Amino acid sequence: MKVGVIGAGKWGSALSFALSEKSDVCITSRTPRDLENFVSLEELLKCEYIVITVPAQEIALWLEENFIFSGQKILVAAKGIEASSGRFLNEIYAQYVPDENIAFLSGPSFAVEVMASLPTALVVNAKNEELSASFAALFPSFIKAYTSTDVMGAEVAGAYKNVIAIAAGICEGLGLGKNAAAALISRGLVEMQRFGLFYGAKEETFIGLGGAGDLFLTASSSLSRNFRVGLGMAKGKSQVEILEELGEVAEGIGTTYALYVLASQGDLYLPIAKEVYQMLEGKSPHESLKDLLSS
Repeated sequence: MKVGVIGAGKWGSALSFALSEKSDVCITSRTPRDLENFVSLEELLKCEYIVITVPAQEIALWLEENFIFSGQKILVAAKGIEASSGRFLNEIYAQYVPDENIAFLSGPSFAVEVMASLPTALVVNAKNEELSASFAALFPSFIKAYTSTDVMGAEVAGAYKNVIAIAAGICEGLGLGKNAAAALISRGLVEMQRFGLFYGAKEETFIGLGGAGDLFLTASSSLSRNFRVGLGMAKGKSQVEILEELGEVAEGIGTTYALYVLASQGDLYLPIAKEVYQMLEGKSPHESLKDLLSS
């Protein structure tokens, strides 16, 4: 099987490594890399199976400038909501790839642990069940791949958990303790489920791998980029400083701005997302804590 991975960052490289157990994998990125399996984008787009890791805030422009659909089967391995428009990834991709050819990956998956062949379980979400099964079969022996048809649930959970992870990082950075962290993450799970149900997601998705599983992972470890954003915010650092130190994309920031707009449009009660937005805009974390406890 020939599989192409678009994006040679940590996550794209980890997926390339994992998928190479069963398939012939090639990889590409905007910046040429000295990798044995690195190919041009033109060559990679000839693959039948393609995994795309381009971040949510960049994907619309990337697709417009680079993507040519010719029947490929696409697995989206990024998570987030476009900040400028509030569009979910499935809405952005819908302009370029038909529903029967696209799937979305969810579940707990730090790149560094995948690269170390440590076990985990993920979910391939697609409206086309045959497609999700075919992608699930590509994963290596150390990853248990399940399938689901709840694309919107996977989208919401995958995006929202990054926002809760920022809040959890702030909680850790302020030294508020494990009780507070557990309370925050539990409330965060309910909040993202409420948001997802508003958009037609299935309730059970949020207590599964793509919901609670990914949330518990991302909101409890400094391996999480978004958790580290929260740690930086707790120390009073600016967004610019935090992202410079991080050296990577933190999808939770853009998603927070998107959620704030969507909540205003839909009159949704999203207290944690709202407070993360306010803190990104300069509100004191201590003031946000006080407001969260009284809301």
